[in-house]
Amino acid sequence: MSTDSTPLGIPAATIIIFRHAPDRGAPEVLMTVRSRNMTFAGGMAVFPGGRVDPEDYALAEAVAADHGLAHDEAAHQIAAVRETLEETGLALGLAGEINAASAGEARLMLGQTGALAPVLDAFGWRLDLAQITPFARWFPKNEAIARVYDTRFYLADLGTGAVDVSIDQSENTHLFWTTAQGALDAAERGEIKLIFPTRRNLERLALFASFAEAKAQAEAIPVRTIMPQVVEQDGKPWLTILADAGYPVTGELLETVARG
Repeated sequence: MSTDSTPLGIPAATIIIFRHAPDRGAPEVLMTVRSRNMTFAGGMAVFPGGRVDPEDYALAEAVAADHGLAHDEAAHQIAAVRETLEETGLALGLAGEINAASAGEARLMLGQTGALAPVLDAFGWRLDLAQITPFARWFPKNEAIARVYDTRFYLADLGTGAVDVSIDQSENTHLFWTTAQGALDAAERGEIKLIFPTRRNLERLALFASFAEAKAQAEAIPVRTIMPQVVEQDGKPWLTILADAGYPVTGELLETVARG
């Protein structure tokens, strides 16, 4: 289970976005239901995100040192920022004169350019990657699947609960806020479907009563690449993960695992 920074599959990134719950209960996270037509995780509820593009690497070349990051890590964080703006309309990991109107205009421009750098230049914004906390890295390698994503997960906090989001009309069909436990409960009722990494991350997120708690654990446990392995227990195959990476559930019967 590698700790190498080199991408092992198709490099991808996502931000798990927190907000205060309207009822002051457990914090909520933003999830999206992917279009059934998508090759990866079609019809599944996931966290917003996507692959790292060449333009993300190009921008990282210019700014990585300023943020104290390796080039590859900076590219992933930039991709997470770009995908979040593109898929949800939320301007996270950015600083400058940002409001709902300018975020909407920037999202439209991003859809036209496909790259974050010209958007930053046009709006006078800058990257503020300190808003983002590395949380996990998953590479569910499968020899039978050609397109396997090596995904880095990040945490970010909106704070307020009064935030408008809207789908991008292409990759996703629905955006919704939910507690982590609420998403797990919805999956048990058959209302949403979860792939193995998303379920395990929701179980981990359900441990936290606040974003501060989630961030503290993320900072205390070094990110290691999680590569699920099939092992036999009591005569049945289980899909298992690292036992010391912060996850309360580290295995699931292979026959019950949802395929993406």
